[in-house]
Amino acid sequence: MASVETAAEHERILREIESTDTNCIGPTLRSVYDGQEHGLFMDKLDARIRNHDREIEKMCNHHFQGFVDSITELLKVRGEAQKLKSQVTETNRRLQDDGKELMGSMEELQQCRVQQRNIATTIDKLTHCLPVLEMYSRLQEQMRAKRYYPALRTLEQLEQTCLPRAGEYRFCSIMAENIPKLRTQIRDTAMTQLRDFLESIRKHSDKIGETAMKQAQLQRSLDSSVSMQPRALIGRRSRKEGMAGMVTESEGHGGSPVSEQDSGILDVEDEEEEDDEVPGAHELVDFSPVYRCLHIYTVLGLRDVFENYYRKQRRKQARLVLQPHSNMHETLEGYRRYFNQIVGFFVVEDHVLHTTQGLVNRAYVEELWELALSKIVAALRTHSSYCDNPDLVLDLKNLIVLFADTLQGYGFPVSQLFDMLLEMREQYGEILLKRWNLTFRQVLDQDNYSPIPVSTEEEFRHYTSQFPLQDPELEKLPFPKKLPFSEFVPKVYSQLKEFIYACLKYSEDLHLSSTEVDDMIRKSTNLLLTRTLSNCLQYAIKKKNVGLAELVQVIINTTHLEQSCHFLEEFISNITNVPPDTVNATKLYGTSTFKDARHAAEAEIYTSLNAKIDQFLQLADYDWMAPVQGGGTQDTSDYLIDLIAFLRSTFSVFTNLPGKVAQTACMSACKHISTSLMQLLLDPEVRQISLGALQQLYTDVKECESFARAGPVAGFQGDTLLLAFSDLRQLLDLFTQWDWSTYLADYGKPTCKYLRVNPHTALALLEKMKETSRKNNMFAQFRKTDRDRQKLIDTVIKQLRNLIAQHHS
Repeated sequence: MASVETAAEHERILREIESTDTNCIGPTLRSVYDGQEHGLFMDKLDARIRNHDREIEKMCNHHFQGFVDSITELLKVRGEAQKLKSQVTETNRRLQDDGKELMGSMEELQQCRVQQRNIATTIDKLTHCLPVLEMYSRLQEQMRAKRYYPALRTLEQLEQTCLPRAGEYRFCSIMAENIPKLRTQIRDTAMTQLRDFLESIRKHSDKIGETAMKQAQLQRSLDSSVSMQPRALIGRRSRKEGMAGMVTESEGHGGSPVSEQDSGILDVEDEEEEDDEVPGAHELVDFSPVYRCLHIYTVLGLRDVFENYYRKQRRKQARLVLQPHSNMHETLEGYRRYFNQIVGFFVVEDHVLHTTQGLVNRAYVEELWELALSKIVAALRTHSSYCDNPDLVLDLKNLIVLFADTLQGYGFPVSQLFDMLLEMREQYGEILLKRWNLTFRQVLDQDNYSPIPVSTEEEFRHYTSQFPLQDPELEKLPFPKKLPFSEFVPKVYSQLKEFIYACLKYSEDLHLSSTEVDDMIRKSTNLLLTRTLSNCLQYAIKKKNVGLAELVQVIINTTHLEQSCHFLEEFISNITNVPPDTVNATKLYGTSTFKDARHAAEAEIYTSLNAKIDQFLQLADYDWMAPVQGGGTQDTSDYLIDLIAFLRSTFSVFTNLPGKVAQTACMSACKHISTSLMQLLLDPEVRQISLGALQQLYTDVKECESFARAGPVAGFQGDTLLLAFSDLRQLLDLFTQWDWSTYLADYGKPTCKYLRVNPHTALALLEKMKETSRKNNMFAQFRKTDRDRQKLIDTVIKQLRNLIAQHHS
């Protein structure tokens, strides 16, 4: 059984060797050598080889004749092949000889084709490289010419279009590496130019503002009645629109914005001298650095960065511009420079607003203006409060109005400025009042308080043109003649008109109605009359060393000024075009002012006259113990004679006074004399009075009555002036006539002869006479007549005391 399996296995291995590639029989042979039947297998292998040999021999025998025939034919062909080979070799030799020249030409052609291909390739590469080089060259030229925006555009085209087409070359890689550096250089250079521009306009803002305000003033002077358009007021008009169009066009086409020149303020001073037209802001300033930098940063994708930087820097500049100098209030030029800088700042911002798209917007500009307006108003309130010169305040007001109109032309709201001007009006009025206070005082101090003499018609017309004198009788008088008032009257009236003109000047251009202007002027004039002029008149009246003649002239002057008040009303109505009978129109208080001054002068006349009388009375030297003069009459006291002479001369000056004033002064003087003499009698220091002293006083009173009876001042009815001395007269009559029985019997009756004698006064005088009588009779007390007189005085004193007690109870 085992031998059968071994034989089968050997058979399989043999078939496998026959059918398998010799390269792969290694494993098969290994299996034979690994087995135990190696010899048996070798026997089978030999048997198989012999079997195959027999088959090969059979096959060869079968095909041998064909093979011999083929060899025979092959040998026959051999000769022909040799002959053919010789012919081919010869032909090849001849072909090689003939093809050498052709091969040389072919090699040359091949070389030319290679060169041609290389040339074509080179041309193609150069076609892509030359634009890169040309563009880079143009970029360098633009950089040298400082045309940075076109350079940036060239750089962008070079990077995005030309370099990718050129391929990988070293110079391209160098250029590509330089592109970020060039962008940074362009950005930094543009920013440097912008900083230079910002610094330049900061320094020249006053020049820009001065030009804008000059143009606004020129426009207003040309036609103040036409409502001014915002563009027309500041000179932008079509030229500014044209510039805005240029900027828009340049942005649309990607070109350079407006100008590629350096930043700065253009020199136009010579042009101003040659041309009457005042240049606009855009003609004074080269805005190209702003546009250029804006475009550059836009292309770089950094527009927000640029906008934020620009606005931040301009806010800083705004704060600097809005900070006034500490001594700005000293001169108008200080205010003008301040306003010019502010106007220049906002002119630039407005121009940038209208010529750029979004660099600054309306909200940003309005925010800046709100900030500026609050600071401007605060600064003006502070600095104007230091001003005490009305001319400077008026000039400042006109400057503020021009400033407001200029900015209003740009569309900025300026109502707060006009509100502040209305506040300043009160301050201006106070400063005017102070100035006119000095003026009025100077006029009063320099006045001679004498009627004005006029010798010619020209002089008369000169004064009547200054003051509305309405006196037909005076006009009929021949020259020379005198005006009733002193120089004070026309000067004060002229100053009142000047004050009204000064108030009117301030109200101009404040956009006030005629009624508001009229009301403002009238209120200010009332303050001038009731406060300033009234105080000055009081000062003139109350000051020391003012004579009665001066006081009389003051009364005459104030009377004429009072009569002129309705002319002042008409004057104000004429210059304001508001009828005086308008409803709610403020009335002038001039009449009451001059009345009060006149009353004060009258009171001062009375006081001064009484003071003069007191001076004379101080010279009175009565001998209160004088004995009774027997026989002839006594002489009037010397002081009284001088006093009456003084009164006569004084009252002669009162002829030009209103009748009531003169009469009141005369009555007051007489009453004061009477009262003073009565006080001399009742003076506590005078303890003894003799009958002789009473007789002397009686003589003096009689002289006073003679003066009163003579009528020193016209207008008294009957003996009205004598009533001033009635109290003293009745008292002296009672004592000199010793008519006590009548006095005591008729006391209290309306028909009493001594109705004005007060029992207290009589008792006090009797007490003094009693003392005199007692001392005189100390050594003559045994005389019967003296004792009887003493008893009589005691009896009258007792009766008077009883009378006083009865009426008191």
